[in-house]
Amino acid sequence: MKQSQIQVQKQAQMEKAKTPISIITGYLGAGKTTLLKKIIHDFAGKRIAILMNEFGEVAIDSKIVKGKNIEMAELLGGCVCCSLTGEFEAAVREILDKIKPEMILVETTGVAEPDAIIIEVEENIPEVRLDGIITLVDCDAVTKFPSLGHTGKIQVEMADILILNKVDLISKKQFEHVESKIKEINRNALIVKSERANFHTGILFGLGIEHMTSKSQVHEHYELAEIQSVVFETSKKIHKVKFENFLTNLESVYRAKGFINFENGSFIFNYVLGRYEFEKLKHEKTLLVFIGKNLKKEEILNKLKECEI
Repeated sequence: MKQSQIQVQKQAQMEKAKTPISIITGYLGAGKTTLLKKIIHDFAGKRIAILMNEFGEVAIDSKIVKGKNIEMAELLGGCVCCSLTGEFEAAVREILDKIKPEMILVETTGVAEPDAIIIEVEENIPEVRLDGIITLVDCDAVTKFPSLGHTGKIQVEMADILILNKVDLISKKQFEHVESKIKEINRNALIVKSERANFHTGILFGLGIEHMTSKSQVHEHYELAEIQSVVFETSKKIHKVKFENFLTNLESVYRAKGFINFENGSFIFNYVLGRYEFEKLKHEKTLLVFIGKNLKKEEILNKLKECEI
C-alpha cells in the first residue's frame, strides 16, 4: 500500500474517533426543544450530551429535556456564538472529559447565528468534528411575517438540513410559497417537511460535512438589542380563564414558555405568535418567561399577578 494511501486511512480513522457535534438552530419558537425531545426518544440508549443556550434569565428548556442517558451543560445570560464563545469551548471540553458522550447536540438561542460556533468547533476544539447544522423554520411564522430578518436568513444560509416545521398550521399553497422562499436562500440543504418533529431523526446525523466559514465574515445580531425577556414566578395557583384572557391581549410578545400551576394541575406552557398550548407535567410552582420586542414589563407582571388565586 502506498504511503499516501496509509496517511489518508489514518486521517479517516482519526476523524472517525472524534466526537460528532451537531448544531440545532432556528428562530424563537420554531420547535427546537420539541426536536431535541424527539431525538432523545429516537436514540434511546445512546449517550448524548446536550449543550443548551437560552435568551432570558431562566433556563426553562433545560428543565424539560431530560432522559436516562442525557447529560446537560447550561450556558445562560447571552448568545453562545458571541459573548460566550470562550465559555462554549470550555463547556464542550468539560463534557468530553466528564461525560465522554457518543454525540453532542448544541441548541443555540433563537437569536443566534451559527457561523461563530462553526469556527470555534473546527479551529479550536480538535477533539470534536462538526457533523452538521440543523435549522428549524416555523412555516406558520414565515407565512404571517414573510421577512426573515438578518438572523433568520443566516440561520437558513448556514444549514445542512432545513426542517420546515409546523406545516399542519398552513395550507398546501402557503407551504409551497415558504419552501420556495427558503430555497432562494439555500438550495443545497436537505429539506424535511415536519409537524411537531414527527419523523425519524436518524436522517439528521452522520453528515460529516466540511463547512467553509471565514473569520472575516461580519457576525452581528441586528435584532438582539431589541429583544427583551420578562420572568414571572409564583407559588400561588393561577386562574386559567383569567390567564387565557391575558394571553389574548398580549402585545409585542412572540414567544413565551414555562411551567404553570392551575387549580386542576400543573402544565408545560408554550406560546408562539398568539397560539398556545398546555401539556400536563408535574411541577411545584409557576415559572414563566415572555420574550419579545419593546415589552411593557411592569404591565405584564401586574396582569399576571391579577391571575393569581
